Amino acid sequence: MDQDDLLERILRAPVYDVAVETPLDSAPLLSERLGNRIWIKREDLQPVFSFKIRGAYNKIRLLSESERKAGIVAASAGNHAQGVALTASRLGVDARIVMPRTTQRIKVDAVERLGARVVLEGDSYEEASALALQIREEDGRAFIHPYDDLDVIAGQGTVAMEILRQHRGTLDAIFVPVGGGGLVAGIVAYVKRISPGTRVIGVEPHDAACLAAALSARKRVDVGPVGLFADGVAVRLVGELPFEIVRDQIDEVVTVGIDEICAAIRDIFDDTRSIAEPAGALAIAGLKRWVAREGVLGATLVAIDSGANMNFDRLRHVAERAQIGENQEALLAVTIPERPGAFQDLCRALGDRDVTEFNYRYGGSDAAHVFVGVGLSGDPTECERVMDGLRRADFEVVDMSGNEMAKLHVRFMVGGRATRPNERLFRFEFPERPGALARFLESVGGRWNISLFHYRNHGAAFGRVLAGLEVPEGEGAELDQLLRELGYPWVDETGNPANSLFLG
Repeated sequence: MDQDDLLERILRAPVYDVAVETPLDSAPLLSERLGNRIWIKREDLQPVFSFKIRGAYNKIRLLSESERKAGIVAASAGNHAQGVALTASRLGVDARIVMPRTTQRIKVDAVERLGARVVLEGDSYEEASALALQIREEDGRAFIHPYDDLDVIAGQGTVAMEILRQHRGTLDAIFVPVGGGGLVAGIVAYVKRISPGTRVIGVEPHDAACLAAALSARKRVDVGPVGLFADGVAVRLVGELPFEIVRDQIDEVVTVGIDEICAAIRDIFDDTRSIAEPAGALAIAGLKRWVAREGVLGATLVAIDSGANMNFDRLRHVAERAQIGENQEALLAVTIPERPGAFQDLCRALGDRDVTEFNYRYGGSDAAHVFVGVGLSGDPTECERVMDGLRRADFEVVDMSGNEMAKLHVRFMVGGRATRPNERLFRFEFPERPGALARFLESVGGRWNISLFHYRNHGAAFGRVLAGLEVPEGEGAELDQLLRELGYPWVDETGNPANSLFLG
């Protein structure tokens, strides 16, 4: 990779024909809490509420006149699509954009309002991209890749150019959300040439850490089905060009969980009164984890808020999980004796702590199981102290704060128990589109008895499902193969303690 060529592309990128120079805002509340000087680069304030407009415009603006006349095609689940559509409308280029059928309606509507023709195809970016490439071959259109293109990377690199111009003093680190790698490649290419002492730290969700996997293996790795909560970075395989650029220059990659992302969304709201999408808050979540891990104080740190395209309905889920992510709530499964006065004893053991949630289920003649939420102060060691206090009072207790099945499903299901022969329990993410449930029932329900089913949607492109299946001995391998063919992300939760305590 010619680094001088890429730097020149960034410096010459004509993105300001349509993009704006976004502010670098201080985050006083977060700075005080973390003991560092925190700045947020507000790419959520772009005309399409995302940095993606930079790369899309740079690529399309640099096409030849004949290429523009032939039209363009792109594949995207949202933010890149809006950048392509706005650019096409400004430059008078005919645009077709293929989006997965699971794309949030708010994003589809936004693209159509900008004048692009939307084609819905498949349940994932990969399926949408396959059709877009087919259209390119059939119609002779230019394909506008969301991240694996030097001109797109150069457009995104203008974010770094602005950060270093806006902050004149020492800058210790920049935290960058990572999906396919276009943004982090542009940031690395510019920062490591202009301010080599500034660390560039990528941030990925635990369940979509394709760059972390690639750096570990020293080659690109397909990490398989990825989590969809931070849909803007839900990428299985980091881009070829981005990986070539960052492989030997990025300082490190931090991974974070859903609860940490939700807490970061709230942090951004507290300091800016704006609402970031999950991918938009990813960098703040990584910054917080890195500061806690390294014990850093007095540093100057920048996090890129990369976008704000989120359905309003998803805020319910964010609010539920932010408290846990900030160590301000613990979810505990407590076993108490089935006798008069046991509840009072439990409350005495909890002392004057706030009880945020209390669900009870009779567990037999000798014991009952309680799913209880307990307010905490933010100290990450406090949950263990609460549990120690309960154990000293002779209660059995299990921490459910990191248990996805418990947080997504069981807390809403306490009250129903049944022992079923040969039952296996699975957690699924169903694409939120007509026919998804029917396909599941036809594939699985027609073969094995469904013994439990719980569905929740959070205004996202997917629904969360917990399903129990009665699978006779010897048929487990057949079921596993069928689930792989079905293609919905799934986790076997049969051995989850939340199952035995509250459902089994």
